[in-house]
Amino acid sequence: MLSILTLIAGLIVLVFAGDYLVRGAVALAEKLSIDPLIIGLTIVAFGTSAPELFVSLQAAFNNVSGIAIGNVVGSNIANVLLVLGAPALLMTINCRENGIASSLAVMIVMSVALMVMMWFGPLSRIDGAILLVMIVAYLAWQIKAARDSGVATVPDYHDEVANLPQQGWKTGLFIGGGLIGLPIGAWLTVEGASHIARMLGATETAIGLTIVAVGTSLPELVTSVMAAWRKSGAVAIGNVVGSNIFNIGLILGATAVILPLEVDPRIVSVDMWVMLAVSLLVVALAHWNVPIKKLGGAAMLVAFAAYILSVF
Repeated sequence: MLSILTLIAGLIVLVFAGDYLVRGAVALAEKLSIDPLIIGLTIVAFGTSAPELFVSLQAAFNNVSGIAIGNVVGSNIANVLLVLGAPALLMTINCRENGIASSLAVMIVMSVALMVMMWFGPLSRIDGAILLVMIVAYLAWQIKAARDSGVATVPDYHDEVANLPQQGWKTGLFIGGGLIGLPIGAWLTVEGASHIARMLGATETAIGLTIVAVGTSLPELVTSVMAAWRKSGAVAIGNVVGSNIFNIGLILGATAVILPLEVDPRIVSVDMWVMLAVSLLVVALAHWNVPIKKLGGAAMLVAFAAYILSVF
């Protein structure tokens, strides 16, 4: 029971600390008159990936690579089947969004690159550096493409980041609280997950692929459900694609650069293929402009439940 409470507490701290860090960082960027395009594509995107980053780093330092890698692979699977499936129960999710095609291609390229790296053994510092270069190149290209097309801003990031602190001291408090809370939440999450795995006789990889992955995907899930509730379903597909790209490029890239990661044979033989399959599903839905309705959303949730059961 203590391990379960520790895990739950860790996930709650991660969600709130990540939210406060994003809001504080965006408020600071606005005070410094940083281009809204930069804020939307980098600060907001990085901040929403902060929980996964800190969990994977903590797992690597604790020598539980299964949680570090499982967290990312499982999150990418959850982002499609859960984060797109759940809001589809509230409203139809339109899978055609302007400018999404290039990001979909990048998501597939990075997914395949990660699969090749995992196939040939541990994720080395060189592998991590390659992934980081890919995410930096993607961001630079996105910014250049937006400016070349005459787009002054990305879709208003205030849709995702509300109630920004106005006073300087409050902005500092938000950033400081986030930076302090994230490692604490990550430590609690990894400790709780590791103990639960040992209690259940499950592997750390299984816990990383399921409980931890779903927990760190909660910000994306909340964003997509709220977007659907506000009848703005188009936000969901961009949210998922962007998150999956950052999970691979930033989180696993940065973690592997700091500490090389051993790869569980199960991920190589099963889970990375599931990750690729659900990524290709998103590409197919967007390419043929197939909306996700209630039945489709329910099917995705059933598929996700079946995947979770298969892990154990």
